[in-house]
Amino acid sequence: MARMTGSWLSGPTAALPLDDDGTPKYRGERLGLPEIGPGSLVGTGRRLGALMLDWLMAGGVSILILGGDALDSRLSSVVLLVWFVVGVVTVTLFSFTPGQYIVGLQVARIDKPVGVGIVRALARQVLLVFMVPPLITDIEGRGMHDRATGTALVRSR
Repeated sequence: MARMTGSWLSGPTAALPLDDDGTPKYRGERLGLPEIGPGSLVGTGRRLGALMLDWLMAGGVSILILGGDALDSRLSSVVLLVWFVVGVVTVTLFSFTPGQYIVGLQVARIDKPVGVGIVRALARQVLLVFMVPPLITDIEGRGMHDRATGTALVRSR
């Protein structure tokens, strides 16, 4: 009897059905997303670019909150808090963070064409804080934080 879950050595294709060869034509095909253009899955470079922009903006706001003291020992904690709150609020309200908007990305639910919602946005942001779930991706290129919340980072334009 074959194991249904596969081994951790099996890679991202281990959870696929047995009759599937594990090679999609393009990223997002199994999710019903287009190959290119708005609504298609994005690559790692654009994700990192958006994250860096969000982190730099959170750093700037944090320096303003702390009164311009960039060497304050609390700076890293305040940056993380600002980044977390901005991420949850903006993804809940608009489906993108400021950095994602600049780069042309948005967070989309894969089960329904509706907004992300506060529960998914909060869970997604909590998982992003740990930085490991985004680094582990499936065959579609989605991070484990997106798989856990039923979301995907797609192109908005």
